[in-house]
Amino acid sequence: MSGNSGRPGDPAGRIGIGLELDDTHMKILEVLRENGRISVAALAERVGISRANAYTRFEALRADGAIKRFTAEIDHLRAGLGITALVFVTVRQQMWKQFRAELARMPEVEYCAITTGQHDAMIQVRVSDVAEVHRLVTERMANIPAVKATETVFILDEVLRRPYVLPTDRDAGRTSRRTAPEPAEVPLGKMRFVGAAEGRAALRKDG
Repeated sequence: MSGNSGRPGDPAGRIGIGLELDDTHMKILEVLRENGRISVAALAERVGISRANAYTRFEALRADGAIKRFTAEIDHLRAGLGITALVFVTVRQQMWKQFRAELARMPEVEYCAITTGQHDAMIQVRVSDVAEVHRLVTERMANIPAVKATETVFILDEVLRRPYVLPTDRDAGRTSRRTAPEPAEVPLGKMRFVGAAEGRAALRKDG
């Protein structure tokens, strides 16, 4: 660990109490993303370090704030919340405080983010049926003075949802991509022609 205090202007990668995340920390976070309840012994084995080292690093990640908390991930459909919608909200700029307060009183709201662009905020809600979304938007949100306008989009299928992403994910993605075949060498001053049928066959094979 570094003795850096984590003050503004400190080098990138140093956060909270001053923990500098190295490759081993990233591997620990990768393993915890798959199984947050893994034992220290199993974590150490997966990462390739000693149990003492794994425990020390894990506790440092928690103390630093790199790991904020542990929580359960539920199946929303099994829990009776089969409808998910995004509500884009335009907020009256002088009434943000009221908007935040009213939003906190809505248990259907799972997530809210302030955005750029046409709207000011994006809200994700989970409810049991479409009628609940209609009531939430047209009755409750429409009656909030801070809300100027809304636009609702229903989510048909959640294709991908990761607990979190890491900088190392980009490196893994690059190595897993199929590399393009090296072109055959053509002697200088000569040209090689490929027939149309041969070209189409190659495209079908690559596809």
